[in-house]
Amino acid sequence: MVQFVGTKNIADLVASVGLETLLLKLVKYLEQDFSRWEDFDKTPRIAAHAPNGVIELMPASDHDLYAFKFVNGHPENPLHGLQTVTAFGVLANMHTGYPEFLSEMTISTALRTAATSAMAAKYLARKDARTMAMIGLGAQSEFQATAFKTVLGIRHLQVFDIDPEAGAKFSRNLENSGFVITHAPSAEEAVLGADIITTATADKKLATILSDNMVGAGVHLNAVGGDCPGKTELHRDILLKSDIFVEFPPQTRIEGEIQQLDKNYPVTELWQVITGQKTGRSSDKQITLFDSVGFAIEDFSTLRFLRDLVQGTEFYSEIDLIAEPKDPRDLFGLLMKGAAPARERLAETA
Repeated sequence: MVQFVGTKNIADLVASVGLETLLLKLVKYLEQDFSRWEDFDKTPRIAAHAPNGVIELMPASDHDLYAFKFVNGHPENPLHGLQTVTAFGVLANMHTGYPEFLSEMTISTALRTAATSAMAAKYLARKDARTMAMIGLGAQSEFQATAFKTVLGIRHLQVFDIDPEAGAKFSRNLENSGFVITHAPSAEEAVLGADIITTATADKKLATILSDNMVGAGVHLNAVGGDCPGKTELHRDILLKSDIFVEFPPQTRIEGEIQQLDKNYPVTELWQVITGQKTGRSSDKQITLFDSVGFAIEDFSTLRFLRDLVQGTEFYSEIDLIAEPKDPRDLFGLLMKGAAPARERLAETA
């Protein structure tokens, strides 16, 4: 039997543990795995592109556990009443090959993306950062805001979305959450005076959500929306004046903001900052950019975290996913074992 955490389980788990507590615990798991980055087998995600979206497989292994996530990204889905992103993930035992844990990862991906963003900002943003601009108020936005409040103490949000309904949804969901929210009439006005700027838009195209004159000294940029070939949010000149930090360069150079730059343009891997091998923020005037595309080790950490968190609780079920004959060499015998009762049931109804 394989442990399974479904969507309702995740919702109940968050209600029981508390969203902020859960995010803090998840950040610890992410930091643990980023700190042992070199222990992992790593590969860029495997993508199948369609004109209106993408389906991706994201594997990672530390030689004891193997994890993968199946995830899609279809920006036009909400027009048809569907989620832009859906996902599920599996955690397996490397020594037996058996899957041991299966989880929804639509909500969990939003949690891990926000937790990773806040973890990166902990190392890259100014210590006195208190105001964050958010451009794009879709499904990821409330998670990002809550993670930055929990990890960095961000309370003031200056937000903008081209869809007024998205802004109303954002304010409604974060009512009584301790934020001061200012709705700006444009992206240009939203970023004025912001210490941190988060961009999380969904259009699958080369876009200029931020231009060079919108980003001043000392700002930390959390670029979340650019996550596949041909999809960006920042003007190239912003990249050239920023110190850029990434998850896994072979993937980010294909999918991230740095797809706009030369393939050898210097970037720093986030795990090197977390382990102290490289410097993150070095001055209050430095512009830092976390070119976030999402990497499989983050999903590995999330699955490991969820597995550990639900043990001894009611927040999972068990599913009959793996064949387990008494004699492992007699798989065919399982069919014969069920054949006789099935024939008897058919005879009774004949």
